[in-house]
Amino acid sequence: MNDLQYPVGQFSNDTEATPDMVNEWIKEIEEAPEKLKEAVKGLNDEQLDTAYRPGGWTVRQVVHHLPDSHLNGVIRFKLALTENSPLIKDYEESEWAMLSDYQSPITVSISLLEALHDRWSILLRTLEPADLIRTFVHPDKGSIKLRTAIGIYAWHSRHHIAHITELRARLNW
Repeated sequence: MNDLQYPVGQFSNDTEATPDMVNEWIKEIEEAPEKLKEAVKGLNDEQLDTAYRPGGWTVRQVVHHLPDSHLNGVIRFKLALTENSPLIKDYEESEWAMLSDYQSPITVSISLLEALHDRWSILLRTLEPADLIRTFVHPDKGSIKLRTAIGIYAWHSRHHIAHITELRARLNW
């Protein structure tokens, strides 16, 4: 693919999410940890510390970023399910990627992502239609319905896993 930053394209939700779309996105969230494990299987430290694109994060940083982002996602969902259109807090992803824990072995973050997605999937599978239209308010992006957020996080998993798989393909790893 030509776009190293967005190998699966940017998230687009030009239409209302149908129940089938939401179910497919939930399935992607459920399967993401296994796909991530497969994407990094057999990589050594030098490969893990290779940026997926010039100026981009390393594979190791991408792996650590996924559970951090999705932990924030779960919190956003729970806030939206228990409060009326809460204003969520954004965070400085690029600054988090520079913290010392982003240099640690990836096994911890993969395990965290597996457990988090297992639990998150339980919540997602029990949402009622009325829950899916509940919202949270992002400080920059405005009001986001939970059904759209499910799509965003499914895309987010696919997006970052593709950073790794596309890098492996380009470098013939």
